[in-house]
Formats: sequence, structure tokens, C-alpha cells
Amino acid sequence: MLQFQPPGFGQKVINTSLGAMVYYTQTSAPWEIVDSQKLPPLLFLHNFGGGASAYEWSKVYPAFASEYRILAPDLIGWGESAHPVRDYQIQDYLTTITEFITQTCHEPVTVIASSLTAALTIRLAINQPELFKELVLVCPSGFDDFGQGAGRRLPLSVINMPFLDNLIYALGAENEIAVRNFLESFLFTNPEKLTQEIVEAYLTSAQQPNAKFAALAFLRGDLYFDLSLYIQQLKIPTVMFWGEEAQFTNLTLGRRLASLNKSAIRGFQAIAHTGILPHLETPEVVIGLLQKYL
Repeated sequence: MLQFQPPGFGQKVINTSLGAMVYYTQTSAPWEIVDSQKLPPLLFLHNFGGGASAYEWSKVYPAFASEYRILAPDLIGWGESAHPVRDYQIQDYLTTITEFITQTCHEPVTVIASSLTAALTIRLAINQPELFKELVLVCPSGFDDFGQGAGRRLPLSVINMPFLDNLIYALGAENEIAVRNFLESFLFTNPEKLTQEIVEAYLTSAQQPNAKFAALAFLRGDLYFDLSLYIQQLKIPTVMFWGEEAQFTNLTLGRRLASLNKSAIRGFQAIAHTGILPHLETPEVVIGLLQKYL
């Protein structure tokens, strides 16, 4: 997915217990690479869902590349990172994200994460607070918050039927029409903001060998949990951004989650005319808000 990265960003790799994890960082001009190790780390974590990858944050992180060492990984099972054939579980991501942080960051890190990955980051910050400096979370949700399943759209009996899961993924994520429809219908509020580059980046990620395994684990709900049971234990300073028109995880849910821990969650910013990915839909607004809160 290097072809979709901004100028001056290249690939690096670390090894986790589930395989190689590719990440993007400053590697050439116009960025000052000599001093990049001296810069504080800024970690961007992408959402789950067909075709997801570090590309999700690529319109935002160049704005911070002069002041921070940017780290934008493809999570295991996504993008160009390893795609082990397995039934992915929550612990797989808690483990591999921790391994990534401990191998790339030698000081507490600021994490910017979205959706389900943002919710997983909260759990990590509760269990290992020494790894984190602050959190900026976009629409964080465990997709089963307050016991209300938000994301599953197909019956488990259908998703788990032999051979049918392959068909579901092939029809729903591995062709351009399906990817564009998915992005327009569920992730974006304004279809005019959906560029051909975005569609191609998601399609390229979705077509990686064995990409279906992580995507189907998400679709089945294997990675869902109730964030409301955890969020009260969070002590790391946190800010939440929420797309006002986010599907599945609406603004009311966001305010309800934030109200559970007013000591740690120090800001809540609704972003008008955006869905669950305001950083792809209106990156200039998200950049401005990050500059305000970081």
C-alpha cells in the first residue's frame, strides 16, 4: 500500500507473535530523518472493516511529521501486515498492538485511534498505563456497548456457513463496486468526499491474500465487547472526537460513554457533516482539532 502514502513516508517492519507488522513513518525528504528518533512518537491506529489499513490516517499525519515521529501500522490481518489464517480474537490485537508499542516507542506514546481499535486502546491504557501519554479517540466503541450490539448485519448462521463466508467476502469486499457502496453507505456522510484513491486503497487492502479472516471475525462480532464496562477505569488523559452522523455508533452513544469518566475524558468534540471516519471525510477539520488538543 506504499503507493497510497504521502510523499516522504515509507515502510518499515517489526515482528510480532502473529507475524510481520508493516508500518509507515518518515523515511525521506521533505522530512528531517536524522532527528526523527529524537522526536516524540505519535501513533495512528486504524479501524476494522473490509479494506481497512493505515491509509485511513494518511491525510492527517503529514501535518504532524515535523514535530513527531509518525507511526502508522497496518494491524495484523489488515493492509500489508501478516494475515495469519486464524479465528481472530480480541486478545490477538491487545497483544500485537502492545508488542508494536514496546518495540517502536521508548517513551510514553500519544495514540490517535478510531472506532473499535480506539476501544481496544482504552483497554490497553487501563492495563498498561505506563505505555501511554495521552489518547485522542475517534468514535471509540466496542460495538456491544451497554449490551446493545451495534455492528453485526448478517446472521451468524449465514456468516459461518461453509463456503458462504468466502462468497460474502468476495461479493462484499473484493470488487470496486462493493467497496465504493460500502464506503458511501456506511462510512461517509457526503459521497462527494469519497475519491477514487480512497476506493482503490480500500480495495487493494481487501484483496490481500487471506484478508477475509480478520474481516469476517469483525463481521461476526468476534471482536465486539461492552466498552462501558471498562471506560470508568481509564486514567490516561483522553479526548474524544465524534462524527455527528456516524452510523452504528451514534453521537448519543458517544456522549453517554464519555459521561462515565469525566476525570480522564477531558474533551468531547462533535464534528458536523461526517460519519465514523471524519479524518478521511474532513481531514482538515481533524488536523485543526488535533492541533488544538495535542
